[in-house]
Amino acid sequence: MSTLVTKPAPNIKAQAVMPDGMIEEFDLSKFRGKHVIVYFYPLAFTFVCPTEIIAFDKKIAEFKARNCEIVGVSVDSVYALAAWRNTPVQEGGIGAIHHPVVSDLSKQIARDYGILFNEEVALRGLFLIDKEGLVRHALVNDLPLGRSVDEAIRTLDALQFFEANGEVCPADWHKGDAGMKETRESVGAYLAKTV
Repeated sequence: MSTLVTKPAPNIKAQAVMPDGMIEEFDLSKFRGKHVIVYFYPLAFTFVCPTEIIAFDKKIAEFKARNCEIVGVSVDSVYALAAWRNTPVQEGGIGAIHHPVVSDLSKQIARDYGILFNEEVALRGLFLIDKEGLVRHALVNDLPLGRSVDEAIRTLDALQFFEANGEVCPADWHKGDAGMKETRESVGAYLAKTV
């Protein structure tokens, strides 16, 4: 698997269940000028997947406040996705989430992003795309391993800090922390404070 980091994100044009519950043609390129997190999950009506989707959705206001859109993608049909969205959480559904979920029934989107597993389902891929459409961060988990939404927010904050200040973000950087210049002296001073 080759990485997409630093490369243009493959465009996503496919049917999706939108935040209002309607089925429409989704086009990722319409989000140009915003940051976007595209996350893949294996299948509807499974076990780890709804925990992640609902976790992303619970933090949707935090992403929107950062001018970031959230998009979910799976190899399910758009009708299975609509049925899952229309099923209450207490009955195994995801409920009325506030971000689009895209149908990748042909599995081409998962192929384009390099995360199609055994030609069957997508691995748990997460891609942070910048305002220019470049992939700036990618994370791929095996099927049983759920992702951290807080880490996705932290990584988005780090990218936005770098874009605004031109300073890099050291290990365990969080919003409000100082960044570093890309010099030996800056790294040395940082490490002297933290060791």
